[in-house]
Amino acid sequence: MLLLQNLFAFILLVQVKGVAPNSQDCKIPAIYNFGDSNSDTGGISAAFYPAGPPTGETYFGIPAGRGSDGRLIIDFFADTLGIPYLSAYLNSIKANFEHGANFATGGATIRRVNESWFQNGVSPFSLDIQVEQFDQFKRRTTYYFNQAKNKSERSNLPCPDDFSKALYIIDMGQNDLGVCFRSLTNKQCEATFSDIIKDFATAVQQLYDKGARAFWIHNTGPFGCMPIATTNHPNPKPGFFDELGCRKDQNDVAIAFNKQLKDRIIQLRTELPHAALTHVDMFAAKHQLISDAKNQGFEDALSYCCGYHKNGVDIWCGNKATVNGTEITAGSCKNPSKVISWDAVHYTEAANHWIANHIVNGSFSDPPVALSQACNQYITM
Repeated sequence: MLLLQNLFAFILLVQVKGVAPNSQDCKIPAIYNFGDSNSDTGGISAAFYPAGPPTGETYFGIPAGRGSDGRLIIDFFADTLGIPYLSAYLNSIKANFEHGANFATGGATIRRVNESWFQNGVSPFSLDIQVEQFDQFKRRTTYYFNQAKNKSERSNLPCPDDFSKALYIIDMGQNDLGVCFRSLTNKQCEATFSDIIKDFATAVQQLYDKGARAFWIHNTGPFGCMPIATTNHPNPKPGFFDELGCRKDQNDVAIAFNKQLKDRIIQLRTELPHAALTHVDMFAAKHQLISDAKNQGFEDALSYCCGYHKNGVDIWCGNKATVNGTEITAGSCKNPSKVISWDAVHYTEAANHWIANHIVNGSFSDPPVALSQACNQYITM
């Protein structure tokens, strides 16, 4: 009788809390990240024109291939798991892949598009290409690891056994929306989502087939709250901006995209029985920060630190241009730690740190699993 009571109590706990039978830390040895500029630690800078000063000024002291004044959310994840910051797969200088690799590149999309990188900021390294790069990375590093005769020859190479124990992060979708907003109506954008989500699911399936088991997947943030989306609208119609000053229509499209993404992740849990797929509501986390910016120690939520975006003129962070006969240098603000947006698109280190601190414990995750426990398959009923 006591055994039945204990079993009933456990089932009830699972139903209410979604608690896993085994919710211990996973001892994750490596991270493999797939994404865009929100998590790019040097890929696009290695492939094309590197980001110059003042990027990196807060933490690294020099440009470090990141679209920020300092560290990104992915860097704080590495800190949480006790592993070094991820080297970009495309970067050959001082690269160390023992604890994973970063395939993210600025401008990357889930769905491959035909726009020019140089004209529109769209990366040629879409999600399918990043997955192919991972496949080559795994095959070649495994070969050289097994061929090595001693520990020194295996230096900077991942242990083949770690691929199945690693955490696979996917942080992409923002640029898919950006491509839509540049060329399509909002309704037309939403009509493309099914194809984008299909490409996302294909990538997850391919990674699963290559041995990936623990997935940590971000949805896309509040696109309409980026300062680049809220500037240069001198005579907005009623309802164009919401109560925070964000573009309501673009946030609504992002919400619609995120719903389809989450629905597909739930479906993937049944299709990939040995995978643990954690969905992280990045939209909610970032929106909470923007909604409560001043109480969290930040200034105006929709201001930005570096760049010039006024009267239809866009001068990106660190660049110079002449406007009405006056040369303007788009330098950084005095105190980036008080600003959420670094360059009207990306976040400052301070904002990235805040977001990372609020999602690593599982507060914005479905199931409610912490980053360190992302390998566990939670039971949801």
